[in-house]
Amino acid sequence: MPKILVVADVPWVVNGVHAALSEPGWELIDHDDPPTVPRAAHRNDVDAVVVDMQVKTMGGMAIIRALKEAQHVDGINPVPVILLLDRAADAFLAKRAGASAWVKKPFEAAELRSVMAAAGVARGTTE
Repeated sequence: MPKILVVADVPWVVNGVHAALSEPGWELIDHDDPPTVPRAAHRNDVDAVVVDMQVKTMGGMAIIRALKEAQHVDGINPVPVILLLDRAADAFLAKRAGASAWVKKPFEAAELRSVMAAAGVARGTTE
């Protein structure tokens, strides 16, 4: 069962991710402290991270860069990162930040599950 770190601080975003991934086969871990995302991902041995475009005072791009840096410098295992966009035009930013995949908010449950699968995170598997 894949563990997904959900990095968001807005209730409707957290609820949307939970609604989309609430079926059996996903374990969701909520996290709303951007500077500690790399440590939380490592400590919880997550299979993927879903990041909102803006969490508190830190942008999703900075969170992704912090994860990538921790993977490179600290040897933390790389995991797919799915960025939740505010606008379709932000896809450029997601790609530039190194997100594995992205989806524009608000999203349909099937849309997020499809993006997760495209990023290599399938329900009921750990790879």
